[in-house]
Amino acid sequence: MTKIVDYFFSIGSPWSYIGFDSFIDLAAKNNVEIKPYLTTVVEENGGIFSRNRPEIRRGYWTRDLKRWAHVRGKELILENRPDLSDPAPASLIIIAAYLDGKDWIGLTRALQYAFWSEAKDIGQPHVRAAIADAAGFDGAGLLLRQADEDVRGKWVADREHAVKSGVFGFPTFLYDDEIYWGQDNLPFLERHFGGDRP
Repeated sequence: MTKIVDYFFSIGSPWSYIGFDSFIDLAAKNNVEIKPYLTTVVEENGGIFSRNRPEIRRGYWTRDLKRWAHVRGKELILENRPDLSDPAPASLIIIAAYLDGKDWIGLTRALQYAFWSEAKDIGQPHVRAAIADAAGFDGAGLLLRQADEDVRGKWVADREHAVKSGVFGFPTFLYDDEIYWGQDNLPFLERHFGGDRP
């Protein structure tokens, strides 16, 4: 029986970026099918944007991100980032790639790296098209797909699924009706793959 994980993530989440490769490797190792769901912070379920947290908690969040980035071998630009636009629209070309059977994982990796390790403004259409081109995709074609009904429909449905599933932060992994929030929960997810359900 194929193992299936509903994978909820956000391009604007540094935690999604930090844990992405580890999750992809874990899924491959355990013959897991990944179903991607892209959205933004689910405030309806208690999700909180980092900018709305108290300064002390934001400070700890930053230190913890740096620790985990080091463990995962990721470089993050957190301080002195330029004033970037909302990265959420980049989700639409990932959805388009997924729906078209293209390498959505490779595209996600390229966009996350550009945003978090290079501080590129992937909220701008020409920027994400150039990143897609450099990664071997048809950037212009993906931009055209953003407006299509199936892409927009999945964007809306992804959020609805996240709300109904109890997702509030990223990344979140839903497997066998069990939710695991955060890339630091990957060891528990792996144990579940092996039959050790909590």
